[in-house]
Amino acid sequence: MEIQKIAPGKYGVNYGLTLGIVMIIISMVMYAADMAFKEQQWPTYIYYVLFPVIIIYCISQYKKQNHGLLSISEAIKAGIVVAVISALVYTVYVFVFNYVIDPGYNEKVLEFSINKIAESDAPVEAKEISVKMIEFFMNPINGSLFWIALSLFFGLIYSLIGGLAMKKTEA
Repeated sequence: MEIQKIAPGKYGVNYGLTLGIVMIIISMVMYAADMAFKEQQWPTYIYYVLFPVIIIYCISQYKKQNHGLLSISEAIKAGIVVAVISALVYTVYVFVFNYVIDPGYNEKVLEFSINKIAESDAPVEAKEISVKMIEFFMNPINGSLFWIALSLFFGLIYSLIGGLAMKKTEA
């Protein structure tokens, strides 16, 4: 009986969609509870834990579906797909949120952040740099591109770790 190979990229799509939806839910909860203005970031920590867990779980499930066989390249492909799909799903949400749901939200967050920076004891130059960085990343395009790049980078790292840990080839 011939073993039918499953494409690792296609296998990671559902996990990427799931991870993207989780990030959207976290963002919606933070928005609804005004957590940005209360300086509460704990929901994002949930995402930071789920990101590698879902990537490694996807790789392990791929290995199970592939009759216990896994190469490092297959693990990387599956992990990268999870990371990219989740980042793209979240990017779509960011654009819908910023241009449809609440177009003025970023301005409120920026104003809040500028006030917090102004209250700090940092030198004026450091405050100016902080404000410029916040303004840069508040732009939905800049923030989304950065988010996709970070997801790719960490997706690569976590899938490489998962692939190295679970690698098994035919003898």
